[in-house]
Amino acid sequence: MTRHWLLGLLSILIAITGSAFTHVPPELQANPSPVFAPNPPPGPDRFTTVTVDYTIHEWYFATWKGSYIVCSVMTDHEGIPFPAEVYRDCQLGVYNKWISQPPCIYNETNLCDGYYTFPIKSTPATKEVAMQFAPASAWISLEDCQPVLSTSTNICETTPTLVITGQEPVQNERIIRIEGTYNGQPFDCDQTDVCKFHIPETDVKGVKVDFWAYSSYGDSSLIYSAQVRVQKANENDPDKSYWYVDVLSPQWMGQAVAICSDSWNVFPPVGGPPGWLTTPKLSEDLSSDIPYTYLAKNLILQGVVDASTCVDGGIVPDGNVNQCGLEIARGEVFNWQNRFDELILSTAQETTVPARLLKNLFARESQFWPGTYQTAGDVGLGQLTENGADTTLFWNPSFFNQFCTLTFPGETCGQGYMHLTPEERETLRLALVASVNATCENCPLGIDLSRADFSIGVFAHSLIGSCKQAGQVITNYTGKSPGDVASYEDLWKFSLVNYNAGGGCLAEVITRSLGEGNSILTWENTSPFIGGACGGALDYVNDISK
Repeated sequence: MTRHWLLGLLSILIAITGSAFTHVPPELQANPSPVFAPNPPPGPDRFTTVTVDYTIHEWYFATWKGSYIVCSVMTDHEGIPFPAEVYRDCQLGVYNKWISQPPCIYNETNLCDGYYTFPIKSTPATKEVAMQFAPASAWISLEDCQPVLSTSTNICETTPTLVITGQEPVQNERIIRIEGTYNGQPFDCDQTDVCKFHIPETDVKGVKVDFWAYSSYGDSSLIYSAQVRVQKANENDPDKSYWYVDVLSPQWMGQAVAICSDSWNVFPPVGGPPGWLTTPKLSEDLSSDIPYTYLAKNLILQGVVDASTCVDGGIVPDGNVNQCGLEIARGEVFNWQNRFDELILSTAQETTVPARLLKNLFARESQFWPGTYQTAGDVGLGQLTENGADTTLFWNPSFFNQFCTLTFPGETCGQGYMHLTPEERETLRLALVASVNATCENCPLGIDLSRADFSIGVFAHSLIGSCKQAGQVITNYTGKSPGDVASYEDLWKFSLVNYNAGGGCLAEVITRSLGEGNSILTWENTSPFIGGACGGALDYVNDISK
């Protein structure tokens, strides 16, 4: 394996690791500031043609009256000609009349208007068909590093080794070279499909890595990008250093990155995010014991808790639970608020939406009672509205593709949410809201628990939709990537504003903060502008992010 590195990067690595890569050309060693860069790769070029056998079928079109031949149509498939083939081979008048004519229902066909068709002959033939092979690709990973539990961060006990692996899907072809740039400095690994090199410590924003692979086929992969951050720490042991490494790239082969980091182009805090944005290893670690009054009231009303010994059966005239009812319900309130923990954890592991964020959201929105809240239009554990459903379906295309086919045929969903008709979009929004509404008159406790369980995944995807919309709002009003103007934690807080109050409220808050000269958006310098009709979002975010 040969690795060609510019001396600028080489000197950094020598200073940090005390060693250098071998096989560095002497001319690079003599030039401390080389200015050249790799030639851009050609990219995938895998179009070819193959000869295939097929059969040409000839059909005549004739008038019902008099059986006069008016045209012939050539097809390459079994069965009668398709309308497009008739349009191609016959006169426009023949096509228009044939496509709109009623069936011939008379015993004597010369009483019918229009045309009929019949086969004449079939002839063997060959034709050239264009084909495209799968392109080469390249993937990025780390060597000898371990992922930090419940985060996208990796911890390395020695200087981190970045690994770029080429992949060639075409049989009898192979990857012959890997090239790229690390923080703007070129590198290449010749005659190999795996490229490895040590990476030095970076600043908190990391550095950009571009990489690609060449194939013996004669082309290359696409150019891929990654943002790599390396931060050194001693973990309270001055005699032992560790390196925290985070990688943002669609070609990343390691543990899934924190959700929305890619679209925001921002890393979580070094060593992992704050507690409310984490996912524990065990569902038991999500357990809470909070005396939720709304939950207690519903458990009493549904007969789960017998509060008959309390004044007014534990429910005061205004509909709230009294202190006696709250105390009697305490055990069941504890059980119920933790009954979804296992599903919250598995959903978090599947979607990488933080489990504690999901649980805190449900606590704030519904106190874990998954029906309609006080006869309002907000329903389910996370209180979804039709506007919230619109955000989810538009900003989370992968979820839209899954959910849409449960309501419409696949071909209807193929072009995306905005290509549906207004009526179809409304139907889909209402279907999504209904899917999370666990209210059920004929079910025990008045709740369809299977629907409540299903809804946990929906709300996770709804949060993903909100985080993506929030990122786009920030980009629209700042002209910059979200990660350039806000931290990972604050971007989640802005996403919760978006979830609770909508993109319009978030846009207003950001506009006012920018108007005060804040080029960097923090929760501290932005939240004071949350007011008016959007005012409820302030306590909402603060409660969830405790």
